[in-house]
Amino acid sequence: MNIAILSNGNANYSTKRLVEEAKKHGHRVRVVKYKNCYLSLNEKHPDIFYKGEKLPKYDVIIPRIANYMTRYGSAIVRQFEMQGVWTVSSSIAITRARDKLRSQQILTKAGIDTPKTLVSRNTTDIDDLLEQIGLPVIIKLASSTHGNGVVLADTKKAARSALQAFYLYNEEGTNILLQEYVKESAGTDIRAFVVGSRVVASMKRQSLDDDFRSNLHKGGGGVSVKLTPEENRIAVKAAKAMGLHIAGVDLMRSNRGPLVLEVNASPGFGVEKITGRNVAEKIIDYVEHNATRRNAKDKVGA
Repeated sequence: MNIAILSNGNANYSTKRLVEEAKKHGHRVRVVKYKNCYLSLNEKHPDIFYKGEKLPKYDVIIPRIANYMTRYGSAIVRQFEMQGVWTVSSSIAITRARDKLRSQQILTKAGIDTPKTLVSRNTTDIDDLLEQIGLPVIIKLASSTHGNGVVLADTKKAARSALQAFYLYNEEGTNILLQEYVKESAGTDIRAFVVGSRVVASMKRQSLDDDFRSNLHKGGGGVSVKLTPEENRIAVKAAKAMGLHIAGVDLMRSNRGPLVLEVNASPGFGVEKITGRNVAEKIIDYVEHNATRRNAKDKVGA
């Protein structure tokens, strides 16, 4: 197969691993820096240009879109979709996962338990919001990533100050979420890496100090962990609800059962180093199976 990986470049660990496994399987693979692409919006020829040349029609693309490039990266993915190219992650699923408010609504509609969350655009509602959510409270920007744009307030005064600061300096108008603080799971969470309808690797992440955030990007550590059947089921269900075939589902163990914190559309491959699982190979296996099946259907319908 002819595979394109949409990435920020070859130096990215996840990109290198995907390239390695694709080549091992005998595929032609090219890394395309999507931020350097430009589009031809022509009704009959939705072309994509890169480094002065028109890109060929690939059999499949594997998007690895950075959070800060979601809009443009998703537009590039959408252009490939217009060409009829099968993509591991659809443009709508990527944009859906990057909007924390929309994600919460989708997960809630699917009957998936999440921490209690409130959203408001009105600073006059602060007292009522805090009364409903309780203290301590986690306050986050809907566009936050890697633990940035997230604070923990343990008093009403601190929460009010944080909210007012977010509202005042939030120039882009990003939604602000208030989320319950789950004390029994403070500083820890679980990353379940989902490929298709299976969890192929999972790790428990733990902050190395008293930080309530467990992100590896914030210096947290990780260890391999075995999921319970319920955690496994919920992780797969959450990825499916978001329309993602490849996803990093973040779970929290609470007294009332597993809670889904977030579903990541371009999960990092740090889980490979921690668990020893070959995640990249599982992705290429999935791509082979589904792209081949799709091509067979296309030939039948031709």
